Amino acid sequence: MIRVSLSAIRVAGFLLGCTVVVQSLLASDTGAATEVWYAPEDRPLERVVRLYDHATRYIFVAVYGLTSPVAVKALADAKKRGVDVRVITDRERMHDPKQQTAVAALRHAGVPVRVNRHDSLMHLKQVVVDDEVNTTGSMNQTTSGNQYNDERLDVIRDHAVTVKARDKFLAMWKDNERFQLWQEQ
Repeated sequence: MIRVSLSAIRVAGFLLGCTVVVQSLLASDTGAATEVWYAPEDRPLERVVRLYDHATRYIFVAVYGLTSPVAVKALADAKKRGVDVRVITDRERMHDPKQQTAVAALRHAGVPVRVNRHDSLMHLKQVVVDDEVNTTGSMNQTTSGNQYNDERLDVIRDHAVTVKARDKFLAMWKDNERFQLWQEQ
């Protein structure tokens, strides 16, 4: 006959409860799939372009530098497929001829572009796609940011986090005091 004391049962129950809590915390941490890509070795802009290619509802881009022809083409192609594509960028970057060319091509494709009116930088680097995936990190959507610079891109596949990123983008988009529609000069 095995005799188990009441205190041993309580300890076992406590340990089991701790195990369940730890497993639940680990599940919530790993429930959101996050991919981390580094430039130049992982060529992270190619990952972003794949997200653009698979978007079905919307793509919201807030990025300081946007000069990559590959990114511009993927955004224009998404717009042609009927995806709601919007871009926010920094007005100071509009002095760069490559950025001017990229933004003009987007506007020509029907993509609305807003720039900051405030004196600080619009330095966010974020993409939000279809409420299911968003990106963040240091990488601008430039050839240098993909092939030469030391950069990081995190691709996060989590509905709640992505909705929060979407809401931030839309708040910026609607803020007419801090942002305005870009007009070609």
